[in-house]
Amino acid sequence: CAAFKQMLDDAGVKRVPLPPRSPWLNAFAERWIQSVKTEVLSQMILFGERSLRHALSEYMAHYHAERPHQGKGNRILFPSAQPEPGSEGTIECQERLGGLLKYYHRKAA
Repeated sequence: CAAFKQMLDDAGVKRVPLPPRSPWLNAFAERWIQSVKTEVLSQMILFGERSLRHALSEYMAHYHAERPHQGKGNRILFPSAQPEPGSEGTIECQERLGGLLKYYHRKAA
């Protein structure tokens, strides 16, 4: 709608018009949707919008700060803490969504 287009323009977002009925044009968005579906949503029973929003926010935090990305050299995109080279701390497991998402990191010595 025109109001939504105006809101995007006011925010400085560049719009890219897509042809109608062509959902497979954005491979990055499609890959993210497939990841969140297989890793989280297909394994949970959600009770309303609030539980969906909670699951998605936890997954986004995991996706950006804890999950290694194969396309980027199996590195974490935005790590919350960098381990020091040669550190000898113990390895700990951090869980999200009741253990559905797990992240292993080395505790500081």
